Amino acid sequence: MRYTPEQRLKLREDCELVVPGHTEATPAQEFRALADWCERHGVGHDHYGEGKLVEGFERKVAALLGKPAAVFMPSGVMAQSAAVKVWTEAARLRRFGMHPTSHLATHEEEAWSALLHCHGVLVGDRLRPMLAKDLAASPQPMACLLVELPIREAGGQLPVWDELEALKAAAQQRGIRLHMDGARLWESAAFYGKTHGEIAAGFDSVYVSVYKGIGALSGAVLAGPVDFIAHARLWRRRMGGTLYHLSPMVASAAMRFDERLALMPALYSRALDLAAALRENCASLRVNPAVPQTSMFHLYFPAPADVVDDARDAIAAQSRCWLFGGVRAAEVPGWSVAEITVGDRLLHAENARVVPLFAQLAGALRPT
Repeated sequence: MRYTPEQRLKLREDCELVVPGHTEATPAQEFRALADWCERHGVGHDHYGEGKLVEGFERKVAALLGKPAAVFMPSGVMAQSAAVKVWTEAARLRRFGMHPTSHLATHEEEAWSALLHCHGVLVGDRLRPMLAKDLAASPQPMACLLVELPIREAGGQLPVWDELEALKAAAQQRGIRLHMDGARLWESAAFYGKTHGEIAAGFDSVYVSVYKGIGALSGAVLAGPVDFIAHARLWRRRMGGTLYHLSPMVASAAMRFDERLALMPALYSRALDLAAALRENCASLRVNPAVPQTSMFHLYFPAPADVVDDARDAIAAQSRCWLFGGVRAAEVPGWSVAEITVGDRLLHAENARVVPLFAQLAGALRPT
């Protein structure tokens, strides 16, 4: 049976277990939790970003990242656009570097060109993290270099610590401002065994998401030097992001922030455990990276995306377990790939339940 998008969504909603991601609250559940948390903590609204809740959360994240100041932004797109604009204006050079799979290059409709009037230079190999040798191979002047930690489109890969330090040194030697796309920085600390501040050291500015790993309604934080953040606030207003009340987004981040950060090592350990079990029991599937470096990895299938979708849907209908979400064509013709992000759901579901279902799916994909 081929499901329509609407039927597939209903199928997923009816499953008892959804493998990827965190448990999602309904709007009613989220708003009740927000109301209770705000009442317990005496939270008042901010006005255009000024207020105890917002300013306190900005200081908290800045301190965690080892930066002097920070500003809350409604979206990561706005945060990174502001960072690029501030650094290119400061350098009087409208050129910046980014990884070929950077969010700016693949998901923002070329906002860096259409809105910021900047020239984006692709640096590095799309299948691995950016390295110092990649920057050396791009000799043209750049105001800043965006480094994504981890590389989502390569299965959450991270450079090893010495490679990251070498890239920081190479950028500093060239006088290039280094900006971190840290949308998933929170998930990276367990791999490095370092604090977030130690990882962010050497970066001139850092963007972190408060919804991807933290689970807030939406939003991001941009951190860096005091004068940089002052200019970023100016660009937030120019871009329409200084909303009358930012408190709903900030409160939804603040109320779960510490708990989610504390959970990251367990999520990373669970990802390692699941990946090892898939390698052992599902030989026809491929895990990338073979040993995960964050709480996410990519799973490759020896079949086209629509065939994999159908096999996953059939298993979901039978077992009431949803194994993964969007499947897309892979680089190798005839193969496809899906992203597996380990959230709190999998902390309560053992391999004995989910791995046989992946094995069943692998068996269904074998040529007859």
